[in-house]
Amino acid sequence: MADKKVIAVLGATGAQGGGLVRAIQADSNGEFKARALTRNVNSDKAKALKELGAEVVTVDIDNYESLKSAFKGAYGVYAVTFFWDHYSPEKEIEEARLIAKAAKETGIKHIIWSTLEDTRKFIPLSDERMPTLQGKYKVPHYDGKGESNKIFIEMGLPVTLFNTSFYWENFIYFGLEPKRGEDGKIYLNLPMGNAKLPSMSSEDIGKCALGIFKRGSEFIGKEVGVAGGHLTGQMMADSMAKALGEPVIYNPVPFDVFRGLGFPGADDVGNMFQFKHDFEKEYCGARDLNFSKSLNPELKSFDEWLKENAKKMPIK
Repeated sequence: MADKKVIAVLGATGAQGGGLVRAIQADSNGEFKARALTRNVNSDKAKALKELGAEVVTVDIDNYESLKSAFKGAYGVYAVTFFWDHYSPEKEIEEARLIAKAAKETGIKHIIWSTLEDTRKFIPLSDERMPTLQGKYKVPHYDGKGESNKIFIEMGLPVTLFNTSFYWENFIYFGLEPKRGEDGKIYLNLPMGNAKLPSMSSEDIGKCALGIFKRGSEFIGKEVGVAGGHLTGQMMADSMAKALGEPVIYNPVPFDVFRGLGFPGADDVGNMFQFKHDFEKEYCGARDLNFSKSLNPELKSFDEWLKENAKKMPIK
């Protein structure tokens, strides 16, 4: 282990970071070892990573010195920010700046920045097809990340811009699970119309990231995207029905209705789905399935994921 190259993983107890730490630790003959960075080294998730053999280190993503200390001696960094903790693109942009500065100062050889499209390049603020949010964003949790891309590039960092996809775990943990109606039937309520949604297991995001690190400098200075499937709402409902053993009806919720659901960030998520719907060709095209499989030969299909996880969906 002593001669293995360290990958410092931000958000190590989250979906993406945790997937990468587990992928690195499972690759026992590989060239890397994981340094799991987390706010709370005493959490159950952090302890589980330590049991896998990962080095677990406290980090404060809002503190430059903390980041610099956490990156010291590492070969690579997996950088991810946590919009849903605070709902502030400005905070994400500042965190990206601190991460980039710390990576530069510590001589990181490869940084993967987990990002998403700046949707304002597709639909300007003046376009009234969807509301402008927080005064200057269309999809705040996308736009802050996309705007931050230039920070890493302008600092001259050896960066891979890594566009992720909708997690299937959102059907378990984010309140997007199918719901049983008053008629007793199960409905999948998604504002995607008939468009295809690039999506995947969050565990596979980590495995794809490891695939990028393994290929050395091949993707430095490049923007890549990953997905495990391009699926319509109807296709997902059909797969869920098969896994659950009872019908699941796809309900394509209108965007405005979804934006008005009232949960924190509903307008942001509603705009996100509309963006994916309206720019289906571009969005799917940026997340090639064959490329994703080349990074991660174990890439799961939705049906495979459901075999393991369908019963975890909290369907009332």
